Amino acid sequence: MNIKSTKLVALLLAFGLIAAACGSDTEDAAEASTDTVEEADEAMEEEEAMADLPATVVDIATSNDDFSTLVAALTEAELVETLQGDGPFTVFAPTDAAFNQALADLDLTAEELLASPDLSDILTYHVIAGKIMAADAIAADGTEIETVNGDTVAVSVVDGNVMIDDATVMIADLEAENGVVHVIDAVILPG
Repeated sequence: MNIKSTKLVALLLAFGLIAAACGSDTEDAAEASTDTVEEADEAMEEEEAMADLPATVVDIATSNDDFSTLVAALTEAELVETLQGDGPFTVFAPTDAAFNQALADLDLTAEELLASPDLSDILTYHVIAGKIMAADAIAADGTEIETVNGDTVAVSVVDGNVMIDDATVMIADLEAENGVVHVIDAVILPG
């Protein structure tokens, strides 16, 4: 090859490389654009799902007759407004049957429980600052998590069931905009 031909081949190769690089940028830009659209779609779906959620963890409790004792206790302890706040909160919510069993075990009436100076400590022992979904609780097997009252609850998985101290999670992941509620079958007590 002569020098002119070599220069022409080199120029064509350089031009080909530049064109290929531009094509790659175009593909990268198209992929980035697709990723951005997918992220926007996911954000919209999440926003729509949130629109279907109850506003607060308190709304979950007040909308279910199985939580009438819990709601009465939260009202008496003046915790309703707090749990209607931004959160996020994780609430381990004992049912009325769980409260009835605890009252029988402690030889108390509902009125005595509601008048107890320890009521707020007992209730805040059922609340964790932050949103802990069932999958997070399963991953936390064998650990302790700090509650709002400053004590810790033991998290374990026994025979496939998530346990919070000695209470079994019966229904998990009732989501609200400001947190999540897990229904438990017993009242858990600090200390």
